[in-house]
Amino acid sequence: MHTSVSKLLTLFCLLSISTYLLHLAPPPTPPPRPLNLSILLWTWPFGRSYSLEGDPCRQMYNITGCFLSDDRSAFATADVVVFHHHELRWAPPSSSRSLPLHLPRPPSQRWAWMSLEPPVNSGDLRPFNGLFNLTVSYRRDADVPIPYGRTVPRSAGGRRGDDDDDAAAAAPLVRNRSCLASWVVSRYKPTQARAEVFRRLRRRVPVEVYGRWVQKPLAEDRLLPTIARCYFYLALENSNATDYISEKLWRNGLGAGAVPVVLGPSRATYEALAPRGSFIHVEDFGSVEALADHLRRVASDGEEYGKYFGWRRTQEVKTYGDWRERLCQICVRYPGLPRHKVYHHLDAWLGGPSCFRFFY
Repeated sequence: MHTSVSKLLTLFCLLSISTYLLHLAPPPTPPPRPLNLSILLWTWPFGRSYSLEGDPCRQMYNITGCFLSDDRSAFATADVVVFHHHELRWAPPSSSRSLPLHLPRPPSQRWAWMSLEPPVNSGDLRPFNGLFNLTVSYRRDADVPIPYGRTVPRSAGGRRGDDDDDAAAAAPLVRNRSCLASWVVSRYKPTQARAEVFRRLRRRVPVEVYGRWVQKPLAEDRLLPTIARCYFYLALENSNATDYISEKLWRNGLGAGAVPVVLGPSRATYEALAPRGSFIHVEDFGSVEALADHLRRVASDGEEYGKYFGWRRTQEVKTYGDWRERLCQICVRYPGLPRHKVYHHLDAWLGGPSCFRFFY
């Protein structure tokens, strides 16, 4: 009898506590409402415009509630105004490309600073301190990261089974190589680290050079096929900046099917952003001469060379070339961004180039 009463009392207490806790618990969070965000692009990057007719974010990228405009008459009603840095940097103070500081700025409107250039190509950012609320950049810590490229799961039709080895996955890419290495360069500066790497590498191995520097520009439809003839592509960045990995890796190297020889951020950064085992980092070697010897050895060994393509069994490269896709990404990130944020020191956030570990 005593045991039964105890059990009933225990059950009553548990029910009472459960009821009390249910009253304390916050109500369930309602599903997020569809976001309707208007984004005004102040100037098209580098003067190349795209059509904004219809609803490109929804039609092209399945991003709803995101409305793009380049009509400046919409300034007063825009939620976000995007300014591309290149045009701001070179704009005379009173030109149409400069910041609209003369216009009344709605209190809730956010200004976004957008750039894909590293610090070495960005000039003095101090005049822009305290003006922007968002950063749209290749950097991972940007409010809206817009990398030059990334890897995505391989489409079902192109996926290879897990029982395929690396060499088999690479077989179509290893055959018919007629040159060891190539480099496409337009703005060559002999004082840059990449220029020194190139000069010393070319003494040991043949490198085919294209671009405006050597007056051998490649048409867009010839760029990747030309690089694809080579075992390696020199994806040498012009500076060592946080997360700065450009189209030299994504399009020219991985996209063409050549193994990129990279110089830029650290190996750890490349491994965080690019497929592991897909590239050769210059700074892994004690000298450029040692790098050259490694390239010769790998090119002569089909099995060893094929290992650089194993990642292609399950992944493929996606590159970003349409500025509309980058602008639509603002809507994707916007709901999770802080409501009140100002970049009082935009120059400090972007920082400056770091030194390369170099060979002497």
